[in-house]
Order: sequence, then C-alpha cells, then structure tokens
Amino acid sequence: MTPDLLLRGGTLLDPETGATEAADLLIRDGTIAERGPALAPDDDVPVYDASGAHVSPGWMDMHVHLREPGFEHKETIATGTRAAAAGGFTAVACMPNTEPPIHTRDVVEFVRERAADTPVDVHPIACVSKERAGAELAELADLAAGGAVAFSDDGAPVHHAGLMRRALEYSTMLDCPIINHMEVPALNPDGQMHEGEVSARIGLDGIPGLADDVMIARDVELAAFTGGHVHVAHISTARGVELVRRAKARDLPVTAEVCPHHVALTDAAVERSGFDTHTKMHPPLRSAADVEALKAGLADGTIDALCTDHAPHAAYEKQVEFTAAPFGITGLETAWGLIGRELIEPGVLSVAEAVRALTVAPRRILGLDVPALEVGAPAALTVFDASHRWTFAEEHVRSKSRNTPFLGTELVGRPRAIYNDGQLVRSD
Repeated sequence: MTPDLLLRGGTLLDPETGATEAADLLIRDGTIAERGPALAPDDDVPVYDASGAHVSPGWMDMHVHLREPGFEHKETIATGTRAAAAGGFTAVACMPNTEPPIHTRDVVEFVRERAADTPVDVHPIACVSKERAGAELAELADLAAGGAVAFSDDGAPVHHAGLMRRALEYSTMLDCPIINHMEVPALNPDGQMHEGEVSARIGLDGIPGLADDVMIARDVELAAFTGGHVHVAHISTARGVELVRRAKARDLPVTAEVCPHHVALTDAAVERSGFDTHTKMHPPLRSAADVEALKAGLADGTIDALCTDHAPHAAYEKQVEFTAAPFGITGLETAWGLIGRELIEPGVLSVAEAVRALTVAPRRILGLDVPALEVGAPAALTVFDASHRWTFAEEHVRSKSRNTPFLGTELVGRPRAIYNDGQLVRSD
C-alpha cells in the first residue's frame, strides 16, 4: 500500500477538454490533497518522478476476460488485474463467459470479492440469459443490485430477437447497456478467419463481415423500438461502422468499441505468419478497407471507446493446428503501445482523444464515475508517455497466458505506472 505519495514533474492531462498543466499531485490516504507546481512533501512521503510523462485519470478497459471462475488455467482475477495494471488500467469490466457464467448474483459478488484487494477496480458484466444459453432472460435487476454494470452473453450473440427486445426493455429501467457480440452464427458456422481473398487463397473457411453487420442492423432497430442502450462489442467491419454512424445520426442509444488489434493487423497476418494461431480471434482480423473504416470511425467519434477484448488461453490450447485453436489473444499489456503506433503517431487521434476513449467513454457507457485529477477526489490515475519506442518481450508479460501475436513487435508509447485504491504499481 502507498496511501501517501507525491507525484512530481508530470504533465496533467484532462481528456475531456484536452487541456494540459505541468503540476505535481500530493496524495494523502488515497485522496488528492494538493495540486500545483513544485509541491514540497513531508519527509515521510515517498516521491514518484513523473518527469517527461503525462498523468491522466485512470484508464478503463471495458471488455476483458478474466476467466475466473472456472478457467483459472488461462487467467485469474489476480493475474488479469496484474496485467491490467502493467498496461496502465486502473479499472476493467469483465465478461461473463466463465464457468459458472456470471448469470446469478452470487457469481457477481464472488468476482467483486476476489478483486477487492487488487489495485485495479473490477466491474462484472453479467449475462443477458441464464447459463448464457440464449433461451431465458437472466434476473437482470438482481444482477444489477449485486454490482453488474452491464449485460452481455459475449462469446456468443443474443441471437433470439425476442429475448434481445425484452433485455433492452428491462435495461431502460436499470440504466445498464446491453453489450452484444454482433454475429449471426448461421452465416459462418465453420468460419476460422475473415472471408475474403486471403481465406479463399489459403483454403480456410471464412467469417463474412455480413455476419456482424446483420446483427448490428437488427440491434439498431431494436434500440430504436425499445429505447434501450445497445453497445456494439469489438466492432470490426466497415459496414458496421456505417450502421453505427447512421444510428447516432438518428440520436439512437447506440455506442461502440474497437480493439487495437483490429486496427493494427489485417487478415493478411494469418497467411504471412504461416497460420500462427495467435492471429485467430473473434471477430477475425478483417480487410485493409475495414481497418481504414475503423480508424475513420474513431476519428469522427462514431466509435466511442477503445478496449482490448483480452482473451487469455493456455499455451497448449493454442499450440494446435489453426482450425482446432480457440479464438482470442491477450491485449492488456500491448494496448497503449498499439494505440500509439497505429492511431496517435499517424495522426488518427490526438493523445487526449485516445485517452478519452480509454477513460471517459467506457465509464459513461457503463454509468460509472470518471476519475478527476482534482483536490478532494480519490486518486485514480495513469502515468504514461506517448512517444517512447520499445519492443514488447516476454519480460513484459504479466498475464498468466502469452497468446499474443505482438511479442517482438515495436510499440510506440508506454504506461509507466498507475495509482489506484491507495496502491502504486509501476510498469517502468
């Protein structure tokens, strides 16, 4: 624990306005006690030198898989939050495809209890349907009362339109979004990667962008009918971006998120890597045209949030032929470096805009308070730089799993530390 700390020499960044200020922060008992230039601490206060770095409200990843309960061989809440802290995140929201799934209040409370002493706030996302089976609505009000911040059957779509309608109607009373894994499985029952020129050439069954787009279109209309908040998980297609853009033009309660790997890689990575299973994810890596559309959607505000879809798998699960491997990669430790390389350095987003997509947007979507760098506020902050070039290596992995295609890759920008819940965790 580090209840008292002087954060010295940093540039404070307000992601709402983009304003910056060179100032120190003095933290007492986990609360910001003073803010200003050249603060002088008492002798007993440790000092963190943030010279040359930005300091922002703590980042949040609104889409991670912590795997506990049930799949602790892949990840645990302890190891997942350790990876999150290393990646600069002070908060995460975890998906419910565990075993048992997060479909009853006791499982919500179990997750919260297990995370209570970690330096990262964990907000459970509970199931839309009982057992994630897609047949019967879960007890949404009870789940929200237990601490669930949203509802999703992620890993699988809510494919039954009537069930989705009822879920959205309930969500309006609970003020919680429904986060849907946008896919019509019948359109790609055996798909392994994006359906296109590459999949045809290398002989793998494809997952067409149409599978995502049809579900997004359905849910946009359900949002219009019910007034319920639909959040599009891990958007990956150009048409999907356009559907969300049109929904927002209609002032519908529709929001969206995108993952760094979907703007960093295309389906060509599958062929180029020699069928490396670390290029297999769901939704799959799409075409270059889709990637450009995702970047445009971020630039114009169509896509609200950046997230990782951190999906750890044990080594033996990925060390099989491509068609037998599970979908998913880890992403917490590489998120900011990919955002810097693919979005900030090329000018798609400014530093402030990128930080806003990691701080303000996810919390507003989930109805959570946004941390403030103000006197009297609980200290929840991230120290980072946006230009340091470094190579991601095994020594930087804090997750229990290592299923990432980015080992050995040069990244741009690096988290240096987080401070949250009275704890300082250094990444540098």
